[in-house]
Amino acid sequence: MEETIRAASQEVSDEFKTLVKAEDLNSLRHLQHLILGRLQDSNAVLSHYNEFSENCFADVSLEFARNTRLLKSMKADLDYIFLKLRSIKSKILATYPDAFPDDSTSDAFDRRPDLELPQ
Repeated sequence: MEETIRAASQEVSDEFKTLVKAEDLNSLRHLQHLILGRLQDSNAVLSHYNEFSENCFADVSLEFARNTRLLKSMKADLDYIFLKLRSIKSKILATYPDAFPDDSTSDAFDRRPDLELPQ
């Protein structure tokens, strides 16, 4: 049984060899080698770029973290300042009701967007 299968596969492979010319196979093999070389070059370039971007990210991430801390501290300071301003304004309004003659200024006083709310 096994001998019959081997003979049949040999027959099929012999018939297949007659369907394709040797020059075509050599041409295909040459093109495959060219493509392989180009893919290896591309892989080397991408590996180099990945290493470069990893180094750049390491440098930038430290600066980004520092700037984020700075911005959070500035936001806390500004929140405190605006809280104090609102407190002072309410004291002025309590003492001098005519200090701010029109009511539109109370709405326009703090027009900062609330960055904590999702948009």
